[in-house]
Parts: sequence; C-alpha cells; structure tokens
Amino acid sequence: MSNASKFGKVAVLLGGKSAERGVSLDSGTAVLEALVRSGVDAEGFDPQERSVTELVGYDRAFIVLHGRGGEDGQIQGVLEWLNIPYTGTGVQGSAIGMDKVKTKQVWQGSELPTAPYRIVSKDSDLNEIVGSIGLPFIIKPVHEGSSIGMSKVEKIEDFAEAIAKAAVHDAVVMAEKWITGREFTIVILNGQALPVIRLEPPKDVAFYDYEAKYNRNDVQYGIPCGLTEDEEKRLQALCLRAFQAVGASGWGRIDAMQDENGNFWLLEVNTVPGMTSHSLVPKAAKAVGLDFDQLCVAILEQTLNGAVH
Repeated sequence: MSNASKFGKVAVLLGGKSAERGVSLDSGTAVLEALVRSGVDAEGFDPQERSVTELVGYDRAFIVLHGRGGEDGQIQGVLEWLNIPYTGTGVQGSAIGMDKVKTKQVWQGSELPTAPYRIVSKDSDLNEIVGSIGLPFIIKPVHEGSSIGMSKVEKIEDFAEAIAKAAVHDAVVMAEKWITGREFTIVILNGQALPVIRLEPPKDVAFYDYEAKYNRNDVQYGIPCGLTEDEEKRLQALCLRAFQAVGASGWGRIDAMQDENGNFWLLEVNTVPGMTSHSLVPKAAKAVGLDFDQLCVAILEQTLNGAVH
C-alpha cells in the first residue's frame, strides 16, 4: 500500500487485563502483522505492560482490546483525552455495548426484539424467574464477552452452580430466556451489514461457547447462511438499527437468533470483535472480497475522518 504513510505512527492496542487477554493478544498480533505488511508504521502496545501515558506521540490507535478496559469505553476515554483518533465505537457506545443489560434496555426502548431477561443472584426467587422467562434459560455475566462464565440452565437444580460460575467473573449476573433455533452473526463494517454467517457448533456443546469460539475446529460457519434473500435482508437491516441504537460505529458484530417460528431475536453487540484465525469478522469480509490485510486497513481508515472520533 503506497499511501500508508498517511496513517503516521499507529499503536495497535492489544492484551490488556481482562478475562479475554489471551484472545486479544492473538487478535492484536494478527492485526499488527497485517498493518505492517500493508506498509503501515504500526507497533503493538499492551496497556498491562506499559503506562497509557506512553501513547502520547502516536498518531492514531487501532483498538483490539477485548473485554473490560478495552471494549467498555475506558481506553476510548483515554484516547479522547490524549486527542488520538481511534478505530471503532466511541466512549458512550462502548460502555453501553459492554453491558448486556444496558444494551437490552436500549433495544427494548427502541422496540427492537431481544430475549426477555432478569438480573439474578444466588438469592433470587427461582419460581419468579421461571414464571417470567421459563425454562431453559441461560446465565450470563453482564460485563464479559467471548461467552465467558455462561451456562445453560435446563432444570432448577442447575441454577446455583450456574450463578456461582458467572459470579466469578462479574458482580452482576443475568438470566436470559433460551431461544431454540438457528444462531447467526452479522458483521457491521463502515455502515454496511456484511453477509450473514450462520453458526453451527458441534452437537456435543450446548451453545457457541468459549471453547467452540477459539479452540475447536469443528464449528460450521455458513456463508451463505441458509436464510432466504428476504430474511437475510431483514436481519441485516435489524442489526444495523440495533448497532446504531447503542451508539456503536465503525466496525463490530451483532449476534442474533431465529426461533422455530422464524422470528429474529437480538442477543448482544460486540464493539471490538475477535480478529483471530477462528474469528467471524474476517470470514464475513472475505465473502465481500476483502482479505485480512485489506480489512485491517479499511478499519484503520476510520480514523482519518478529521475528528478524534
């Protein structure tokens, strides 16, 4: 890429201190290598190893910090303060997107379909939860990504263990109605919804969990996704609205389900999705003719619009 000098000196922010540190190191390394191959003057920058004050002197930042500290508005706030343009969603959209409950509240307020939920604890009234959202349901830490700490609860006796597993990662835990059906992910890039990907985990896992996302090679990724053309367009439009509703921008991913009656349900938004060999954003980009290096440069180009964000 001959005009890569327009980016100046780029910090690729990776690693960090969240539960997703390992994935972030993998993602960030892949992005860094792609940018360097494209002629960009890029360096890796791990906020766990270096003070963020050392970001002074970089011209822009490519954020590949997953989870808390990187995907929740914290690092975005630092970059705003330092007047360094950065990739992806701003402070407010990042903070909302990292909080599954806040995201659902925004979607519900925007009349977008998302599964019923309850904030729960070990002292919650199980009869009330089952009465309101039914069985089975899924227990999730509210502020974690990559399916960390999640469990499917099919019978009341599983509840305490599921709560304990989630509470290791977060003080706030939610129960969400289990949607039986097909799972999809929709990548948003520069205001466009890319081709929908159908996720088909192997039969021996309950859902598309951390192990399936990062360590297994037997997950099926469907592009084309198996929806009709009309359904795919409807889902893409729905996800664009959902992305914009939480204030997300630049690039990201929305996870959604289609139930057995054909209805779509929004699950969550990812404002700094994975960029590893198993990741979904590169797969969707490839379907529209963008290789990994071109994808990384396209994301970095979001920082050239003249404003910090």
